[in-house]
Amino acid sequence: MTRATARFSRAASALLAMTLAGVSLAAGLTLAPAARADAERDKQYWLGEAGITKAWEVSKGAGVKIAVIDSGVDAQHPDLKGAVTGGFDASGAGSPNGQKILGVKPEHGTLVATILAGRGHQPAGATASPKPGPAAPAGPDGMIGVAPEAEILSVSTWLGSANPAGKSDQDQIPEAVRWAVDNGAKVINISLGSATPQWPQSWDAAFLYAEQKDVVIVAAAGNRIGGNLQVGAPATIPGVLTVAGLDRKGTASVDSSSQGISIGVAAPAENLLGGLPGGGYAEWAGTSGAAPIVAGVAALIRSKWPEMSARQVINRIVSTAKDAGPAGKDPLYGFGVLNAEAALKDSVPEAAANPLGSISDWIRVHRRGNLGAPAPVPTDEVASAVPTLPEPTVPAAEAPSQRDSAVGAAVVIGSVLLFVVIIGAAVFQLRRAARSPGTAREEPDTGAFQTIDSGGKT
Repeated sequence: MTRATARFSRAASALLAMTLAGVSLAAGLTLAPAARADAERDKQYWLGEAGITKAWEVSKGAGVKIAVIDSGVDAQHPDLKGAVTGGFDASGAGSPNGQKILGVKPEHGTLVATILAGRGHQPAGATASPKPGPAAPAGPDGMIGVAPEAEILSVSTWLGSANPAGKSDQDQIPEAVRWAVDNGAKVINISLGSATPQWPQSWDAAFLYAEQKDVVIVAAAGNRIGGNLQVGAPATIPGVLTVAGLDRKGTASVDSSSQGISIGVAAPAENLLGGLPGGGYAEWAGTSGAAPIVAGVAALIRSKWPEMSARQVINRIVSTAKDAGPAGKDPLYGFGVLNAEAALKDSVPEAAANPLGSISDWIRVHRRGNLGAPAPVPTDEVASAVPTLPEPTVPAAEAPSQRDSAVGAAVVIGSVLLFVVIIGAAVFQLRRAARSPGTAREEPDTGAFQTIDSGGKT
């Protein structure tokens, strides 16, 4: 096995734990009871509590494309009709338009998309229905997303189990990011996570490409109940806006979140509602749902100020967040709790740099890479960012010296003589014991002593 192959295998093993970050909760996804769709609208508490309905006074996301890198999106869901305007399959196992639902959690992408850009629908039996389009007005029933006038690009991936097409997450993630950037996405939502904070070197070029093309990437922090005690990649990549989860009291969720220095902001992650493939709804929990809430706010900002840089979009979101936990940035809330109204309405100074770092700076320090135009994503041998052990070395064999041979022979001869002496002594003692019948003989050892009571005395 070559060193490159060994590194590739170790990276593949490290990233095999890649999971859908928000549905790690064993009981986190439950079918909502049958009810009118407008009753489901009432369950979207985050629209008011996170300031989103107030932010709609400024923008609803028109003209912004958001890529959803996930398990595929059902574009035929009543609340997504007209919202999905393009797509791509990075897995090799889906449909070319990215709308075939895939993997161990096929509903995941549709849950994310309806929170992000659901448009609602007309009541059953309505005589008129608005024509679907990029900026069609939201219907009165069903789910309405954070950015209901934005467009969705569905980028399907197969993660969490063996991909029947054979493509690993090492191949799929960078290919998905590049396609999204090249096809006009101004915001990318990745509600996926891994069990390690490190990422393969093959991802560097794709995330650098997104940074250079001024695209906002939002990622889920992961969930403790799913085994993510700490934030995992890609949410640890510098420059990515990582989202932690809140419970219904607005405090850091114990189960539906994780912690880490890369967290940028916190958003609701419990008692969420989402659309299911086929037209239904489900209640669920996890940072997979918190991430599209924040990604939707990023789309609102990019719609209001199309020329605003990605770093300033991220800066507006984190600098207007409501501080929570210890004063200042902390590993549970990041810069604080999302405040969509303030992000759209407050006056925020221009940021000199992305407050969450830069992948280009990281590459310069840690990879010592060329920061020119990114090279194509490698498809064969991929070096891993996971620390690896050095290849073992074989010591050179040396011929034994005459001294070593002499010492060895003396040891052997001495051992033989000692053995003969011991045997002789044993034979002598056995013969002596046979000639002395008064000597007590041992009973077989039972491991315990037995006391006999004689005549009632103790």
